[in-house]
Amino acid sequence: MSGGSALWIASLVRRFPELLTELTPSTGRDLRERRGGGSTAGTVAPARLYVSDAIRDITDGVVELEEAVRERLGLRRVAPAPVPVRLRRIAGLLERIGDQPDLAAHVEDETRRMARRCARALGDPEQLVRVAGRCPACDSVSLRAFPERAAVMCVNPVCRHTLHEEAAS
Repeated sequence: MSGGSALWIASLVRRFPELLTELTPSTGRDLRERRGGGSTAGTVAPARLYVSDAIRDITDGVVELEEAVRERLGLRRVAPAPVPVRLRRIAGLLERIGDQPDLAAHVEDETRRMARRCARALGDPEQLVRVAGRCPACDSVSLRAFPERAAVMCVNPVCRHTLHEEAAS
């Protein structure tokens, strides 16, 4: 299970700084100025609350996750640190985390959730992959795989059947 956690942690370490960049006001000329619409010097860019909320949610989640992992493994508390540093510290404990299946599942679920939240805030749509074959429930050719969720489901709006792992293999 730690293999999945490692991938989600690596994604968060790479993408979280992009969220911070999204909140930084641009010092370059904006689209209106480039097209000859005049200066926008006194204009304030609208706040992107969804980005701010994602940063807060992920930051709180990483802090709580690190504290829970360290407590569960019987380790002492460590100094506060930025999110990427905390994530790397969690990644360094993945082997020990893997020895406790329930903790490993929790770490993977939480890191997956936070990585998805980060991706959504950055505007990345969830990837869909068409699956050959027909839905066993409605016989439609609407089966799609959602790799981020590790799920296969029918995207027919009247069906929405989800294939279980044993049925999908």
